[in-house]
Amino acid sequence: MKITVQEAEELLLNDMRVFENGVTALTKTVKLTSNQFSALVSFAYNLGLTALKDSTLMKRILANTYDPDIDRQFKKWVYAGGRILPGLVNRRAAESKLYFSPDEPKKKAK
Repeated sequence: MKITVQEAEELLLNDMRVFENGVTALTKTVKLTSNQFSALVSFAYNLGLTALKDSTLMKRILANTYDPDIDRQFKKWVYAGGRILPGLVNRRAAESKLYFSPDEPKKKAK
């Protein structure tokens, strides 16, 4: 099957909406920053909403969105086939870094 770049981007955007809506539903009782939300959407996109929902990571977030243990919880999710994969180590580290990064102020339109 061949698709255009535009079609591929539309498929990705549709997929992302599912995960954005799922993260929104899972975190409706807490206030997240934009970066926290984006990190969780990335996590859910890669591992699934059920994995996020049932995780200790989500329990920590729901209890305290700034719990330092959240970093460790992200970094537990690095196994595939019983082995630690460097790509997953990098991905989880990037998600954790994004989660704990302050949001950039919005730029005013000129």
